[in-house]
Amino acid sequence: MDYIIRPMQDRDIPQAIEIDREVFPTQWPHPTYASLKHELRNRLARYIVVVKQNETEPEAAEQNTGNKSLWERLLQLKHLFDHDRFFGEEMPPHPKEYIIGITGFWVMVNEAHITTIAVRDAYRRQGIGEWLLVSLIDMATQLKARMITLEVRVSNKEAQSLYKKYGFQKVGVRRGYYSDNGEDAVLMSTDTITSASFQSHFQQLKQGHRHRWGELYS
Repeated sequence: MDYIIRPMQDRDIPQAIEIDREVFPTQWPHPTYASLKHELRNRLARYIVVVKQNETEPEAAEQNTGNKSLWERLLQLKHLFDHDRFFGEEMPPHPKEYIIGITGFWVMVNEAHITTIAVRDAYRRQGIGEWLLVSLIDMATQLKARMITLEVRVSNKEAQSLYKKYGFQKVGVRRGYYSDNGEDAVLMSTDTITSASFQSHFQQLKQGHRHRWGELYS
């Protein structure tokens, strides 16, 4: 398959950070290697990535022109030092697989709370974000979550439309939630995801996504 979806691993963290900074450039604070590594070991958290196999990262092509990615420059700088005093824990080599999308959520009691859904700009509007959401709902159901919640910027109408399609409803507003510009967040929540009505609608949407974006599954 050209695309696979799987749990995030430590080797995916550098690219997950790249995606976060690309998709949410004004967000603060950004996740760090240490914070994401901690999340992957948090029994309440789950993270998923979409991998495009046999894809060469853009930075790899730039090496022949003398241009280095920020990641590569940081690693070169790090090797000038004899220990990790200035950089913290040693980070793994940049992975070969190309990560194009990530999502994460926490499960607390019977609620799954989405912390992020992000897809590289070059792969938007190709069904990737929806695929991540479908996979997240499947996983939350398997983990016996009763409902799923999230916050989304009031200005992000595209994301709100996708969430509404999958049964999320506006249940409140968090004023000044985003620290970069003080924008409000819309709080959205599903009904009971294990109910027959929700699962019937969800399975129809899931099949519709597979039919429309079959190349992701083939």
